[in-house]
Amino acid sequence: MVVLRHEIGDVLRDVRQRQGRTLREVSHSARVSLGYLSEVERGQKEASSELLSSICTALDVPLSLMLREVSDRVASAEGIAIPDTVPSEFSREFAREFPEDMARDLARTP
Repeated sequence: MVVLRHEIGDVLRDVRQRQGRTLREVSHSARVSLGYLSEVERGQKEASSELLSSICTALDVPLSLMLREVSDRVASAEGIAIPDTVPSEFSREFAREFPEDMARDLARTP
């Protein structure tokens, strides 16, 4: 069974680590306690939409793009293929924030 909070936490951690940032830096920018951010990243806490927005802003990644990656991971776990519907210009601009395999998928033009 896919647990959504685990996938959200994994994506947030992947982005943060890819940027070379610490939990402390991101928690300060997002105005959330370091401990709570750590729990969100580990999938132990459900983050509110407001908190997710704040974390994504601190990471300089659009909330919609983070949620898209989460959605794609959930679909993959469920064995569902989802067509790429993000405009290529937008994808390329933010692909640098994600690990290489995600960046390749995001930068792909249809």
